[in-house]
Amino acid sequence: MREIRDADCVVVGGASGLSAAGGGDFYYEDNASFRKYFGKFAEKYHFKGAFDGMFRQWDDRAAFWAYLATFLHTTQTAPVRQPYLDLDALLRGKDFFILTTNQDTQFVKLYPEDKVAEIQGDHRFFQCAACCTDDTWDAVKPVEEMIAAMGEGTAIPADMIPRCPHCGGEAFPWMRGYGNFLQGKKYEEQYEKISRYVLAHKEEKMLFLELGVGRITPMFIQEPFWNLTLRFPRARYIGINDTYDFLPKQLEDKGMTIVADIGKVLRDARAAMENGEGNV
Repeated sequence: MREIRDADCVVVGGASGLSAAGGGDFYYEDNASFRKYFGKFAEKYHFKGAFDGMFRQWDDRAAFWAYLATFLHTTQTAPVRQPYLDLDALLRGKDFFILTTNQDTQFVKLYPEDKVAEIQGDHRFFQCAACCTDDTWDAVKPVEEMIAAMGEGTAIPADMIPRCPHCGGEAFPWMRGYGNFLQGKKYEEQYEKISRYVLAHKEEKMLFLELGVGRITPMFIQEPFWNLTLRFPRARYIGINDTYDFLPKQLEDKGMTIVADIGKVLRDARAAMENGEGNV
């Protein structure tokens, strides 16, 4: 992709469409990937996607935590999806930073923590569900233990429900979207990382590359990218989305949108780069 090649640095905004393009598309619908990972819960509770199960009213907390552990285990253990690998190839040798609203740990499987800002949380961590303390802790090992204890069933032993070490109440994954996201020290650190990077490179030829932002949370990546592209004289913007073609009139000379399958766009751009087709 010529825009990436010509940029001094790249800020990638990775959202849900990027993971969906690589098979992480089980959140909103009862499709094959949802059935693959959540089949026994789909059969029992008739959920229509992973988020449907998260927002249902659960009277049985041991059953809820079995479902939640399945949700977390699915993303914690997923391999790096192909669109991320293709993006990584395009970024090779470039100065870049990743801003993501995805909680599925795909980017931190590829890059060190100081290259990634996760502003909506991370499935690897627990917090207190009541936000009694500004503290997060490991969720990976407890999730593994819950999955093993659940076996082929749909509930975990009640004494395995994760608890806050401070107040004794239930824990919850450190992720936005359920009304209790802990916006404490860890959250502030994520914003500090991306802010430092952008301010340090604002005079350079910076490319803001937006991948897969939908209409639920445009305020976290898309709108800041538009504003920063307008503000920085040498900045440019590219948005890739399989559905939405939004580009402010003020950005028509500084950017573009590509309405297409993100996976195919990244795959084709990587192939063109590796074949020496520098104008793509």
